[in-house]
Amino acid sequence: MTSMENQPENNYQPKKYVELSTPDWVKNATLYELNVRQFSEEGNFQAVEKQLSRLKKMGIDIIWLMPINPIGELHRKGSLGSYYSVKDYLGINAEFGTEDDFRRLIEAIHNQGMYVILDWVANHTSWDNHLVDEHPEWYMKSRKGTFQSTRWRDYDDIIELNYKEPELRKYMTDAMKYWVEEYNIDGFRCDIASFVPIDFWESARAELDKIKPIFMLAEAEDKELHRKAFDSTYNWTLWNILHQIVQNDLSVKTLTEAYIAEHVSIFPKAGIRMNFIDNHDKNSWEGNQYDNFGEALEATTVFTFLMDGIPLVYSGQEAGLDRSLEFFEKDPIDWTPHKFEKLYTTLFSLKHQNQALWNGDWGGEMVRIMNDRMDQVISFVREKNGDKVLAFVNLSKELIMVQFDTSFDKGIYKNLFTGEEKTVSETFIITMEPWEYLVLHQTKSKKD
Repeated sequence: MTSMENQPENNYQPKKYVELSTPDWVKNATLYELNVRQFSEEGNFQAVEKQLSRLKKMGIDIIWLMPINPIGELHRKGSLGSYYSVKDYLGINAEFGTEDDFRRLIEAIHNQGMYVILDWVANHTSWDNHLVDEHPEWYMKSRKGTFQSTRWRDYDDIIELNYKEPELRKYMTDAMKYWVEEYNIDGFRCDIASFVPIDFWESARAELDKIKPIFMLAEAEDKELHRKAFDSTYNWTLWNILHQIVQNDLSVKTLTEAYIAEHVSIFPKAGIRMNFIDNHDKNSWEGNQYDNFGEALEATTVFTFLMDGIPLVYSGQEAGLDRSLEFFEKDPIDWTPHKFEKLYTTLFSLKHQNQALWNGDWGGEMVRIMNDRMDQVISFVREKNGDKVLAFVNLSKELIMVQFDTSFDKGIYKNLFTGEEKTVSETFIITMEPWEYLVLHQTKSKKD
């Protein structure tokens, strides 16, 4: 018999699914989608600067600017057009200000200790983008040989690019590099990213990372995008399930068993999902946050901000935005003070300080806390390096008494919203109002 010392050494190391390196500053970051046109009466970069300190105080770390490029005029929608009908990839929309105004805004964001990503529209351009005349071969053609909008979607103000053309790939990569090198932006949110070949994104990311560490967010859910291209992807599925729970009395088991179980088992831990209650697409085309979540709005907000992923706030949510903003016209947000700003500030302060809530591999996994109302109440714990958060959320319109199995989570915690201490024993029993939530935490030290 061969002795153990003569056996070949097993040096097998599993290969990481996510091969890219996410910047350290993303570890406990929050996101804010900023709609420049509607952010103020002026609708320009200078007006945005005036509110940066407020956003920083609220706990925002990364500002995502919706597209700032010039907007096409040919086949324009409305009087101002869609941000996503790009006329010039290297230009700045005069509606928002000058190049110097934009430079000052980026510098001001960085001076606040925040980061900025640009919305990038790689799939299509406006009809009057200069590339149409200079490189018509870079565009998709219909069977009639004419330009076409995004296939199977009727967006008649844009036409689709063809990524089979190597020179288009080089042009688009160089254009993205231009904004990082020239204006010192920190990354991109990429529009309908799954409509563009993944190998383009992987190549572009590699080129951008040579300049500086960047953050990339894809408007897509594809797991494969995380491997070498994107740090974060949209969590459309989570929004849809929560919406059905609220609107159609769907059982919470659909959320836990059909979504979260798969998420924690299959989705790469280093892949950061972006969780949201509202964004420009939902707000403009599918109703505002109150239409969609009604009395459950606070409960669903707290849940999405505490679960695994990076939280997003859309312009005006913190002011209780209760209407759908016009997309092709001027429609300024009413910045009346609202309780949501305090809610976000409290949640984001905990996220910054408590490592259990950090993003990706930096944070703690969601672990289910069993309860006797699993069809109505979601309860979970996240823990990392001595920090711990317990979340109990009644996602139903009923007053209920709930018993939780907290035998693994005994201890003394602080109530996030009252500051009071709460003792949790092996069995934790509470009465919960409709859509009520309770957040308890143990935060060892400030790590922000």
